[in-house]
Amino acid sequence: MLSEKWALAILLLQLCSAGCGFCGKVLVWPCDMSHWLNIEVILEELTEKGHEVTVLTFPHTKLIDNRKTSPLNFEVLPSEVQKESVDNIHDKFLYLILNVLPNLTSWQSTIKLKDFFIETTEILKILCEGVVYNQTFMKKLQETNYDVMLIDPVLPCGELIAELLAIPFVLTLRASVGGMKEKHCGKLPAPPSYVPVQMVSLTDRMTFLERVKNTVLSVFFDFWIRDYDIHVWDQFYSEALGRPTTLCETLGKAEIWLIRTYWDFEFPRPYLPNFEFVGGLHCKPTKPLPKEIEEFVQSSGEDGIVVFSLGTIIQYITEEKANLIASALAQIPQKVLWRHKGKKPATLGANTQLYDWIPQNDLLGHPKTRAFITHGGTNGIYEAIYHGVPMVGVPMFADQYDNIAHMKAKGAAVEVNINTMTSADFLNALRTVINDPSYKENAMRLSRIHHDQPVKPLDRAVFWIEFVMRHKGAKHLRPAAHNLTWFQYHSLDVIGFLLACVAAAIFLVTKCCLFSCQKLGKTGKKKKRE
Repeated sequence: MLSEKWALAILLLQLCSAGCGFCGKVLVWPCDMSHWLNIEVILEELTEKGHEVTVLTFPHTKLIDNRKTSPLNFEVLPSEVQKESVDNIHDKFLYLILNVLPNLTSWQSTIKLKDFFIETTEILKILCEGVVYNQTFMKKLQETNYDVMLIDPVLPCGELIAELLAIPFVLTLRASVGGMKEKHCGKLPAPPSYVPVQMVSLTDRMTFLERVKNTVLSVFFDFWIRDYDIHVWDQFYSEALGRPTTLCETLGKAEIWLIRTYWDFEFPRPYLPNFEFVGGLHCKPTKPLPKEIEEFVQSSGEDGIVVFSLGTIIQYITEEKANLIASALAQIPQKVLWRHKGKKPATLGANTQLYDWIPQNDLLGHPKTRAFITHGGTNGIYEAIYHGVPMVGVPMFADQYDNIAHMKAKGAAVEVNINTMTSADFLNALRTVINDPSYKENAMRLSRIHHDQPVKPLDRAVFWIEFVMRHKGAKHLRPAAHNLTWFQYHSLDVIGFLLACVAAAIFLVTKCCLFSCQKLGKTGKKKKRE
């Protein structure tokens, strides 16, 4: 009996050892807010598989809570930036997108945003300097011997830390402004004839004028982003590394790019071997609703419910807009669950219930849900796709316009402009999505595509992070384009050489012809004189 117990203990020990055969240390450079909600799921899965995960976080964050009990190790970064400065950026950004930009032209909005980004960059640069120039802190990270670093490139600096520590790193992102990081840093092909520039609400089926617009914007973003990077981050990265380099060159060293979309969302386009799709990795089957919410949902009867949330950033909208929306919601037969923290709208109908927080995923998966009113955040859109729920899109900034444009093109959403819409516009959009069966059918089609994958998105993300750990990188997937200059990449040197050859050939042929003509002319004159 005793020997059997020893045998069982040894077997369990062997199983544990085998299960942790590839366990390692993961360093994480995250971004706060909705980005954190997405990356946190990956980190929890890594810890469950036995990996040691350390998250680098600043003292002042909104959703990243380094004080709660968690399997994650949080390392609070040294920072001289005060909480007031961070809050000021957040508040100023919200004021810009809700009150300033709607009243400006596209060009004026671009200039305003660029000025805001430059101001923000100065603070981000100070945060980064506080880390990379802190020798004690960097030495501590160096001595820990991390196997891989997971980085959200929305906040620069993570890739610089990885380079200084000589750690292979993996990027996780939805998209950069204009898609420039993927295009220039990742060398992702982007023919402007059918690949729309990110965040400009175009599709892959463009008219001639739209292709003109797409090409012009592509060139504009190229120069705008380059100017923005060269004057700030390129110089800083060169100083920190002690050699000439650029932000783009450093980002280009990423082993794997985890893109937070999939073909249920994306338009078909060329991708590279080190780009992997993990869209919807945070989506989960539904859990039972809290009793109070379930009772309200069930009270809707056959009409069902509408779920309304503008995400984690836009918690407040103007009183005027809130009343406009509330009056429209009051005219539908469905019950509405609205996540709203502002003042209670005076026009709120009896069918609408306000909540500080709602279990969004569980509500979207409820059989009584008929529509989802969303600002167009990637996380919310993927929960709607996962559960097959049609959407009314109310985009406000960044990739939200692009996200809703994708859903519109696929027939699963209707868009309204929050700055110009009337109560009738909002009501008509909602009625269209609820009453036109094609929207539900298209949403269910996208849901079937999403679920019909050989590997779940979360498992795919974890696999590639572990792959980089096991093989100390993934250089065999990295295209040779990274080793070419911009004129070599576009074959401008080859084109120039061929044009020179053609020009030389034309020149020689022309000279020969002229010489022959002159010879013939002299011979003819000589014969004539004779």
